[in-house]
Amino acid sequence: MHKRYKRFAVRGHEEQPALSTSMVWRRMLFLITALTLCLLLTALWAAGGAGRKKGVETPLAFDVPDTDQALDPDVDTDPELLALQAAAEKNPAYQLLPGTGPLVWKKSRVRKGDTLSDIFVRHSLDTGTMYRLLRAKGAAKLKNLRPGAVLHWGVRAGQLVVVRYTIDRLNLLEFTRTAKGFDTREVVLKPEVRQAVAVGVIEDSLFTAAAEAGLSHHLIMGLATIFGWDIDFALDVRKGDSFRILYEEHFLDDEFVGHGRILAASFRNRGRSFRAVLYTDSAGKSDFYTPEGRSLRKSFLRTPVEFTRISSRFDPNRLHPVFKTRRPHRGVDYAAPTGTPIKAAGGGVVHFAGRQRGYGNVVFIKHPNDIMTVYAHQSRIAKGMKKGRKVSQGQIIGYVGQTGWATGPHLHYEFRLHGRHRDPLTVKLPDAEPLPANEMPDFSRLARVQLGNLEHAPGAGTPSGSGR
Repeated sequence: MHKRYKRFAVRGHEEQPALSTSMVWRRMLFLITALTLCLLLTALWAAGGAGRKKGVETPLAFDVPDTDQALDPDVDTDPELLALQAAAEKNPAYQLLPGTGPLVWKKSRVRKGDTLSDIFVRHSLDTGTMYRLLRAKGAAKLKNLRPGAVLHWGVRAGQLVVVRYTIDRLNLLEFTRTAKGFDTREVVLKPEVRQAVAVGVIEDSLFTAAAEAGLSHHLIMGLATIFGWDIDFALDVRKGDSFRILYEEHFLDDEFVGHGRILAASFRNRGRSFRAVLYTDSAGKSDFYTPEGRSLRKSFLRTPVEFTRISSRFDPNRLHPVFKTRRPHRGVDYAAPTGTPIKAAGGGVVHFAGRQRGYGNVVFIKHPNDIMTVYAHQSRIAKGMKKGRKVSQGQIIGYVGQTGWATGPHLHYEFRLHGRHRDPLTVKLPDAEPLPANEMPDFSRLARVQLGNLEHAPGAGTPSGSGR
């Protein structure tokens, strides 16, 4: 029996060859290496988890660097900070600030989603100081910081003593620490003013030609306003018309920061030439005048609303769109979106404001020299418009609509002289008052200089502000 069992055991379990010493050592080395790697990975994972629990992130090699900067006298730095540092060393007011030692400037650009608290934390500044700052006059602007805005911090011995908030390129607020909190000072940087001339010929539209000449939207609208009493820029401008404009450009440290005023301009429309010069009289009032001293303004606006098109002209035999009968149309219809503001064409007194049958919501204004203007189909009349109310030229008196007998939103505008209807598009508008005689010598000298600059400026048509 013992022999049988032994034979079975030998057949079922063959003997394995014995392991060599070198093989044993290799297996032990493999096991030790694997165990070491496992322990190392476990330690790294634990460290990462701890960091995540505390809200700490390990920066990666491709992280975007912080945009905040601090002045370090031993390295090249932001010239803006260097300029602030130089100014601080010369400004006696900064020497009186709390603390001892140099006033060190830091700079922070507001990031998307930033609050003032976020920036204070980033700079390791005391939140108690932040609350004192927010109680200062004008500090409400710090509660709604715009991404890209710049804050400069003046720090002395680790204590925040000055904050400068740049509102735009020319305006900033400065908050200075005192024993009672922070005082506020508005700082307005004065740019260098240079003159530039642009010229253009209209091929498609005034806006396109002016934009190609380097003019901003502000200057284009200013040009249209200057000559708007004589030229209807929606209807009268033609291909081949031309303009020339003398205007101001503003620079700060040789960097262009914006356009200023129009100083003189000329416009040639359908063979007629118009010229204008800006003049400020002895009372401080500025306006545009012809070279002879006549005001470019008229007593009435040619069009009292910004419109998309004229939907119906003055016509004594028009087919009425509602009643389909021939009846006079004694005004001009300006199609415009509902809610477009309607302006008083001239100064006067409200004769009627309310609702009248076909007119719908309507305002009648009585002007000097027995002139009446009518503004009909309004969606609503401006608040305060009632009989006897004085209104000035350009004042909003209501809003475009389609009340009364109207098939779409528009302003129906009438111009009545001595009780008779006149075509608002062609009626001769009375001029405003010319310059008084005592102003003419100064004006004439200025007009000669400015018109000379306008006509003979070198490089006209390629102003230094072109394309900005």
